[in-house]
Amino acid sequence: MNQILITSLENIDNNNPNATHHNTNTKKNWFTFQLFVSVIIFTISISSLVFYTYNLNQKEKLSNNLISNYNIYQLYASNSNSSLENSNSLNNLFGIIEIPKIDLYYPVFSYMTEDLLRISPCKFYGESPNDNGNICIAGHNYDNSLFFSNIKMLQNGDEIYIYDHFGEKYIYIIYNIYEVLSSDLSPVIDYNKNEKNLTLVTCNNLNSNRIIVMAKQKSF
Repeated sequence: MNQILITSLENIDNNNPNATHHNTNTKKNWFTFQLFVSVIIFTISISSLVFYTYNLNQKEKLSNNLISNYNIYQLYASNSNSSLENSNSLNNLFGIIEIPKIDLYYPVFSYMTEDLLRISPCKFYGESPNDNGNICIAGHNYDNSLFFSNIKMLQNGDEIYIYDHFGEKYIYIIYNIYEVLSSDLSPVIDYNKNEKNLTLVTCNNLNSNRIIVMAKQKSF
């Protein structure tokens, strides 16, 4: 019985030699198409990654240049006894934020737009470190070492430094780190009105929540 079946299959193949050739060509064409699509997808992915990395590096360079210019302005102003408030360039900056634990050091814009956020952290609420209130600063989270990506690594008791236009240093001690929904504005408006507070805000890219770091100014 098996011999009959094998013989029948051999007869079919012998009678249709083009069928096998056609199937082979179809498989080759399909493999070629899959290879072509894979190469295109790989090329697009690599190009997107290179472009994304290039953009991040450019923003980091802009931020570093901004810091250098800011420090030069401060040095020039202190040597010439001129008023910093008359500089349009400095009027766009709130000051500098430094967090030694995560090696963070950036200028902070005095207001927030999406374009400015791509360059450096931005203040979007609050006034001066000398006044009671809540200074709120937002920064992008790129899940790397840039901007506010690493503030989730901070702990209660860690220090945050804010420098104003005159080089005055204000020390803030972290007392609370938590997450809220993106629509929750309580971290901005719920604070002790008799204290000098600082709130850092960034995104948690895993769940679209906001990471909140709250600190109080250290008194001497």
